[in-house]
Amino acid sequence: MSGENILEVRNLQTSFKTEAGEIKAVDGVSFDVPKGKTIGIVGESGSGKSITSLTVMRLLAKNGYIKGGEILYKGKDLTKLTDKEMRDIRGNQISMIFQEPMTSLNPVFTVGQQISETIRIHKKVSKKEALNLSIEMLKLVGIPSPEKRIKQYPFELSGGMRQRVMIAMALACDPEILIADEPTTALDVTIQAQILELIRDLQNRLGMSVIMITHDLGVVAETCDYVAVMYAGQVVEYADVRTLFKNPKHPYTLGLLNSLPRHDIDQEKLIPIKGMVPSPFDMPTGCRFAPRCPVATDICHGKMPELEEKESNSQIRCWLYSDEWNGDAEVTLYGEKRVVKG
Repeated sequence: MSGENILEVRNLQTSFKTEAGEIKAVDGVSFDVPKGKTIGIVGESGSGKSITSLTVMRLLAKNGYIKGGEILYKGKDLTKLTDKEMRDIRGNQISMIFQEPMTSLNPVFTVGQQISETIRIHKKVSKKEALNLSIEMLKLVGIPSPEKRIKQYPFELSGGMRQRVMIAMALACDPEILIADEPTTALDVTIQAQILELIRDLQNRLGMSVIMITHDLGVVAETCDYVAVMYAGQVVEYADVRTLFKNPKHPYTLGLLNSLPRHDIDQEKLIPIKGMVPSPFDMPTGCRFAPRCPVATDICHGKMPELEEKESNSQIRCWLYSDEWNGDAEVTLYGEKRVVKG
């Protein structure tokens, strides 16, 4: 394991058993999480982002299982741990903020009871000490009058407040890695900015690593150091955030960026990605993006490309950048055409 990485995911494969057969939700995903840094995992709905994070936490549904690969936390493979060993790590060393705080918080227990329970599961403290720590956690995440708030139920709080409570619960045991799964979903723009600023501030203060799961490229640009772009259960591009936005390579990444409104350039209309994400029961034979790709050729439709290392510590899964690609291809980024040499 690299001394710079606190988590290394290698060739991760997650499947689900259904009446219609096996679904490969995550198929050969690899990425690193450097200490103290933020990696964004981005892609459309159904790309496998959330399942990847739930696999890391070992929180899959009963019909889900890890089919292969490694999840190395400080060199220890989480896929080989017993349920009890994983419970000691989950919430204590690796914690998670879930998508929707209203459904993640228990409506029949107060905020204080729920944070206190998290603390008492992992720390040997009394109920009173756990409650005092809960108050401190609410202060940490910027909730006013925490002594009053711990006695309230989730329905008595606003969406932004509930999300802050979720962050407080996730950070209650000082984790080294925080997984944030769409942490700003269903929040208005102003509150979104506050939550992202809070996560960034807490990361700087506590020195933790963050995995940011999102479909919002604006969130990625603001918060992430590295980005893994996922499509149909696979990573198709990996790079540092500046490289990804300045010089994206994969046609899918280009498509995502072209679909993003820009205010700093003269852009008459957005360019959508044509088609739909493939069904997990009917994946394309070759590159999974080939049916929607504007530059796909016969090799793209017939053979799966590998995720290969490129310059500047980036990776790309695309025949366009391989030795087997013949000639040039023309792609569009932000309304401007550019020629890509294979």
